[in-house]
Amino acid sequence: MSSFQSDIDRFAELGAQVLGVSGDSLDTHFEFAEKLGLSFPLIADDGTIGRAYGRGRITYLIDEGRIVRHVAKGMPDNVQLLEELARMR
Repeated sequence: MSSFQSDIDRFAELGAQVLGVSGDSLDTHFEFAEKLGLSFPLIADDGTIGRAYGRGRITYLIDEGRIVRHVAKGMPDNVQLLEELARMR
């Protein structure tokens, strides 16, 4: 999550909204966001998102038409994600 925060301005310049999703509670999300200084929303998933998109460390780039354009499993490579976002524009 810290890597997304470090490039948050670059994501915003490309029109991307960064969201974090996990099954953790809202209280846990607030503590985590405060500890890491995150400025983007964290979503407490009740299982709906996980069933639809999968669980674990997965990054999705979804376009304005709600079509998944890129999937990255594991730790994100922001350079690659930013390049993909630029191609999507």
